[in-house]
Amino acid sequence: MELVVALAIGVLFTVGVYLVLSKSLLRILLGTNLITHGVHLLLLTMSGLKTGAPPLLGEKAEAYVDPLPQALILTSIVISFGVTAFFIVLAYRTYRSTGTDDVEGTKEERQQ
Repeated sequence: MELVVALAIGVLFTVGVYLVLSKSLLRILLGTNLITHGVHLLLLTMSGLKTGAPPLLGEKAEAYVDPLPQALILTSIVISFGVTAFFIVLAYRTYRSTGTDDVEGTKEERQQ
């Protein structure tokens, strides 16, 4: 199971880096989102894909699941949501001022 998740992480990082290296702001936004999803899966896989009971006091179980990776992933999701919202506003403002979402087009606008 961990091999399948590792391959999915590799695909997410590969596609994300490819999109980040493009010239369109929308593709850069999608690329950063894919990279953050890859990081979420990486954190989950690094903690080990374990089965067990939730860490509650009333449960009498032999094995418990560590809640720290889930807390880290939840924090990362909230941070990536904030960064994505900021980047959407930044891309929209850039599009409104330059008339294009091409990164090279913004460079030409500054030189004039």
